[in-house]
Amino acid sequence: MHKEPLFHLVKRPAIKWYEAWFIRIMSVVFALIVAGIITLALTGLNPIKVYLTMIDGAIGTVRRSWALAQKTAMLLCIALALTPAFRMRFWNTGAEGQVLAGGMATATVMLLFGNKLPNGLLFVFMFVAAVLAGAVWGVIPAIFKAKWGTNETLFTLMMNYIAIQIIGYFVLEWSVPKGSGQIGVINQNTQAGWIPAIAGKAYLVNIIVVIVLTILVYVYLTYTKHGYEITVVGESERTARYIGIDVKKVIIRTMLLSGAICGIAGFLLVAGSDHTITKDTAGGNGFTAIMVCWLAKFNPIWMVLTALLICFLQKGAGEIATMYQLNLSFSDIITGIIIFFIVGCEFFINYRIIFNRHGKEVKA
Repeated sequence: MHKEPLFHLVKRPAIKWYEAWFIRIMSVVFALIVAGIITLALTGLNPIKVYLTMIDGAIGTVRRSWALAQKTAMLLCIALALTPAFRMRFWNTGAEGQVLAGGMATATVMLLFGNKLPNGLLFVFMFVAAVLAGAVWGVIPAIFKAKWGTNETLFTLMMNYIAIQIIGYFVLEWSVPKGSGQIGVINQNTQAGWIPAIAGKAYLVNIIVVIVLTILVYVYLTYTKHGYEITVVGESERTARYIGIDVKKVIIRTMLLSGAICGIAGFLLVAGSDHTITKDTAGGNGFTAIMVCWLAKFNPIWMVLTALLICFLQKGAGEIATMYQLNLSFSDIITGIIIFFIVGCEFFINYRIIFNRHGKEVKA
C-alpha cells in the first residue's frame, strides 16, 4: 500500500489561441497584484502610482517613445538572429559576442576609412564587414558541433568572453586620449559612417531595417525549403538524415545566418545609435533575446510583442528608481516578478493540475 499524491500533472491537449492568451493576461494581472503588495510592504508607495510612473517612464513623452522603439528594435533584431538556431535546437548563447563582433567590425571601418571614402561606399564596407564578422563568430561553434559534436551552449558562451576581451584590447589601443580606455564618439566632427536621421528621427532607419528583417525571417522560416529543413533537423536529426537532409550543412548554414543577423544588430548599434564601441555595446541583449524567443515560441511576428513588453518593463522600472529615489535593485525586483509570472504561465498553457481525492491510499 502507498499513499496517492495530493495532485499530479497532465499534459494538456492543444488549447485554442484565445484560451492561451486568457491565461497569459491573467498571469500579468496576478503579477501586478503580487508586485503591488511587495511594493507597498517594502516602500509604502501606492502601487497604482508606481505603475503609472512606469508607463510615463516608457512612453510618457515622444522622445521616450522613440527611445523605447529603438531599444525594442535592437532586442528584436538579436532575437530574430537566435530564432533559426533555436528552431534547429542549436542553443546559441553567443549572440552577445556575435553582436560585438559585428559592432567591432563596423567601428574599425569607421575609424580606418571614415575620412577616406565617400559616405555611400563607407556604409557598404561597414555593413559587409559587420555581417561577415558576425557570421564568422557564429559559424565557428557550428563547425565544431557539426564535425566533432561539441557542446554548442558552452562553446558559444565562451565565444562571448573572447569577443569582449578583443574589444577591450582595441578600445585601449585606440582610446582617446591615449590610455583613457574610451574611444569616444567616432568621427564626431564629420559624422562619417553615421546612419542619417529621417524626418528628424535619429532611430527611424534602425527600426525600418528591423521591421524588414522580421518579415524576411518569418518568410524564410515558414515558406522556404531551408526553413523546412531547419524545423526537421530540430525535431529529429535521425529523421532528417533518413529523408536525405545534410544535417551538418544545415547546422553550418543556419549559424552563418544567425551570426550574420547579429552582425547587422552590431552595425545598427554602432552606426545608428551609439557611434562608438565598448564592451557594453550589446548591453546584455544577447541573453535577454533568449527569453524573447522562448516567450514567442520562436515566432518572429509574436517576438515584436514580447520584445516590446520586456523593453517597456525595463524602461519603466528605471523611471521608478529615478522618480522615487529607490535602489535600482528594487526596480529589477518588480521587473523580475512580472517576467517570472509571464514565463511561468506557459507551464499552465501546456499542463494542468489534477487534485486527487483526500490523498487516499491505493494498492501498488
